[in-house]
Amino acid sequence: MSPRVAVLGTGSWGTAFSTVLADAGCTVTMWGRRTEVTDEIRERHTNAQYLPGLPLSAAISATSDVAEAVAGVEAVVLAVPSQSLRANLAGWAGTLPREATYVSLMKGIERGTGRRMTEVISEVGAIDPARVAVVTGPNLAKEIVRHDPAASVVASASRETAERVAHLCATPYFRPYTETDVVGCELGGATKNVVALAVGMAEGLGLGDNSKASIITRGLAETTRLGVRLGADPLTFSGLAGVGDLIATCMSPLSRNHSFGVKLGQGLSVDEIVAETRQVAEGVESAESILALARSVAVDMPIVEQVAAVVHDGREPQEVVTALMSRARKSERR
Repeated sequence: MSPRVAVLGTGSWGTAFSTVLADAGCTVTMWGRRTEVTDEIRERHTNAQYLPGLPLSAAISATSDVAEAVAGVEAVVLAVPSQSLRANLAGWAGTLPREATYVSLMKGIERGTGRRMTEVISEVGAIDPARVAVVTGPNLAKEIVRHDPAASVVASASRETAERVAHLCATPYFRPYTETDVVGCELGGATKNVVALAVGMAEGLGLGDNSKASIITRGLAETTRLGVRLGADPLTFSGLAGVGDLIATCMSPLSRNHSFGVKLGQGLSVDEIVAETRQVAEGVESAESILALARSVAVDMPIVEQVAAVVHDGREPQEVVTALMSRARKSERR
């Protein structure tokens, strides 16, 4: 009998990961708040708003009833916006299966608490961290649905849980590796979105590859500093969850954060971009919370600081370039 898995969230990555799970032999039921989206997924096997022109597996069902989605599942995959996770979990109290494995696809740091997404899941859901995993890496949703070969990392405090989740999502085109450094994997996934905004802004300003490569490299240094201070293994940031995810998100036009940053660099405001795209990039939502977390442990993150100033304080992208380039010189490894 095939494993039953619920995916809560019908955005691009949740939909793409549902495809992976279905192709790996799982019976997948997606949940979404809007019935027009769940009806489309169930009846037409498409998700036109998030993955236009790409067919979905007929093995994926969808519903707007959470209880129906999670009935009898062995794993619950959470793919809602990171800043809405706590409220969603509270609203689902008493509905979610207590003995299931929980998988986070979310890449953010909670505003106000500095919590990583697996911490929020464990705290609000009263779930043992050993039953919680995160999937992260260079996984652009449209390429995954097209079955382009990709690798990812499944991280959990329990190696057994990581292996179980990896088994659920392993396909000929999607190769999951396992890891126990949950802190490093989640920080890498969250911070790369903010760095991608900075790279996009540089592109929008007309700057070249030297500039973008410099931002990516120094962004990786910032991420590693924060991760190590919070107990992560520095080697995690040289792997798929670190530099791999960073490169894909910073350089691809398929990346929502990169594209959002380009528009910022071209002179549009955050509100104008949201009105045009009908989506908010995760880096916009997480920039301030990552910066607050870094400041709480006395870690310097100048790129994150400047991006937060643009998206929340209205600073001009060109001012960011000037501010970063005029900082006091120092050793590269500091």
